[in-house]
Amino acid sequence: MAGFNRGKADSDEGNDSSKSPLSGNGARAPKKFSFGRLIPLCAVLAAIAAFFIFDLDSYLTFRALSDHRDRLLHFVADNYVIAALLYMALYVVVVALSLPGGLLMTVTGGFLFGWIAAGAMTVFAATAGATLIFMIAATSLGAPLREKAGPWLKKLEDGFAENAMSYMLFLRLVPLFPFWLVNIAPAFLGVGLGTYIIGTLVGIIPGTFAFAYLGGSLDSIIREQQSVYQACLDADRADCVLDFQISSLVTGEILVALAALGAIALLPVVLKKFRRPRQ
Repeated sequence: MAGFNRGKADSDEGNDSSKSPLSGNGARAPKKFSFGRLIPLCAVLAAIAAFFIFDLDSYLTFRALSDHRDRLLHFVADNYVIAALLYMALYVVVVALSLPGGLLMTVTGGFLFGWIAAGAMTVFAATAGATLIFMIAATSLGAPLREKAGPWLKKLEDGFAENAMSYMLFLRLVPLFPFWLVNIAPAFLGVGLGTYIIGTLVGIIPGTFAFAYLGGSLDSIIREQQSVYQACLDADRADCVLDFQISSLVTGEILVALAALGAIALLPVVLKKFRRPRQ
């Protein structure tokens, strides 16, 4: 009887080992690669390709805004709610597909809707778009990359996770890195979805409202550039161009203010570094 029980225990133990997620050397068995994970990423890449193939990027320019200024103002005045929903939907798409034109859209939103309303709508839409591409990157590439990268990425991931919220706020507040890069990089560092959403939502508020506020001066800029362009045409010159670099509105004072906020966000990390040796 004892032999039977012992044999049964050995059999059960063998069955359990076959179902265990750990391999024989104690390491967790790697997950099998699935092409299904890449479907959302492939859809994003296809959408980006279609955007440029059909020359849709020409609509996200200062020239297009200037040409359609009156039409946009009339549409917003007659259909405010629909215009606001379309603006947020377009902003989600631009951020989720990492398309150029986010700064122009933010400033244009302040011009069309007023800086307070535009700031609130932009923060919501940008957070939604960033969260969407973050989730796609995390499910499509994040987990496989962490499994293949080895201990160096694990060490970086652990260091980032220890102060994830502070780092997220710093990356969002200080415009040192492209917005699209900050959207996907945390997906490879194991940042939790909740931390990512809160860090993004809070971190982009100052810059978004500042740029939306600059939209109040956009109408005068459009009129001035149109006047210069028309004068150039009247002079029969061949080099006439109706264009304006929206990035020129970003002053040094704004960048310094955002950098100061970013430094404040990193204070908990700095204090923790100083406290550790004493403990």
